[in-house]
Amino acid sequence: MKAKILLRTASIMVMLHTLGHTLGALSWKNAPNAAIKVVIDGMLGNRFDFGGKSVSIGDFYAGYGYSMIGVLLMITVLLWLLSNETISTLSRQIRWITSILLLFLGVVELTCFFPLPAVLSLLAAIATLVSLFAKQGNKASS
Repeated sequence: MKAKILLRTASIMVMLHTLGHTLGALSWKNAPNAAIKVVIDGMLGNRFDFGGKSVSIGDFYAGYGYSMIGVLLMITVLLWLLSNETISTLSRQIRWITSILLLFLGVVELTCFFPLPAVLSLLAAIATLVSLFAKQGNKASS
């Protein structure tokens, strides 16, 4: 399989992950039951000073979620762009680093969250790693 196809497949997997993550990040305050509502209210209601600002654990939780939307979107676009530039040394170096990042995310998601995002990250990592050894069909741009 060509590196271009592997990288575009990885990009699509990360985009699917991004869509799912975005839905979760934008709706985490919608409690499905009373017990979870108590936890959410506690996360949002208990404020403290941090860095000169009054914040809550809920603010941090939301901020981390929004930040990850940006990270996942960047990885999606990066993999797609790299699919057009598979021969250059810089492309190979970025793919190694991106593979390691995706493996790390997959392990964290598997241990701290749930299987679906972990599977998407791990499959994207594998596709990106395999692209390093796959048939290189694209010339490097000047």
